[in-house]
Amino acid sequence: MSNKFIWFKKWVLQRRTIAELSAESNYSVRSLKSLFDTYLQQAPTHKFFPSEQLNLLIDGTYFSNNICLIIYRDNTIKFTQLYRITDGEYYEEIKEDLQNLLAVGIQIDSITCDGHKSILKAVKAVCKQVYLQRCTVHIQRECRTWLTMNPKSIAGLELLSIVHQIHTITTHEQSHDWIKQVLDWHLKYSSFINEKSYSVATNRYWYKHKMVRKAFIHIRNAIPNLFTYLFNPRIPKTTNGLESFFGHLKSHVLIHRGLTKQHRTNFIKWYLYFTNQR
Repeated sequence: MSNKFIWFKKWVLQRRTIAELSAESNYSVRSLKSLFDTYLQQAPTHKFFPSEQLNLLIDGTYFSNNICLIIYRDNTIKFTQLYRITDGEYYEEIKEDLQNLLAVGIQIDSITCDGHKSILKAVKAVCKQVYLQRCTVHIQRECRTWLTMNPKSIAGLELLSIVHQIHTITTHEQSHDWIKQVLDWHLKYSSFINEKSYSVATNRYWYKHKMVRKAFIHIRNAIPNLFTYLFNPRIPKTTNGLESFFGHLKSHVLIHRGLTKQHRTNFIKWYLYFTNQR
């Protein structure tokens, strides 16, 4: 590796400004900027890491300039097996990515995701035999948003209390008890969440307690894939590992704001390349 390339790697990975690296390297700011621009004109070649029983994390995050990064990360060895830079989370693209992972011989044992419809649909189409785990933190976060931290109804308060228990479940018995709480709640409040209001002016009905109803439906739809991690301790129950990774990446990108869209895109690719080398 050339000496100049080492400074580029430090610039990408260490949240160092060009001015700081100039003082340390004795290269001028102008020389380093020109050099880094040259590297950012191209992207590194991505490599897969052969893996069996892969416990995969899938999630997407967004940057300015309409950039969406979707990552397929090996949770065990903390390795990004594949990524896609696009402008949204689309079923056809995610489906193609999963097919490509299987085509290179990677054996996927489980997939943990936040429940985005495109991801769920793609997993169902390509990885029917793979264990699916819905991110428990995401379920809690969404429900708290809809219910708020101080629900105005007794039904909302009781459902929020149930939601708060998700992260504490470590045994099958506890999961069965939790699901029973959800079913009992629905039996008690089914009329409440199905209650509708009517507007004569618009001649339309709507659910009167739509946020509580929305939270319940979200939980109900997630239940089949909410406690998969209890069958295999290797399966992560959240995508927190990826969210932390995204946070670090975004802090690095923010340090170097002002990059063109092409350079920002290639900066992200170089960051993924260097972190995989670790």
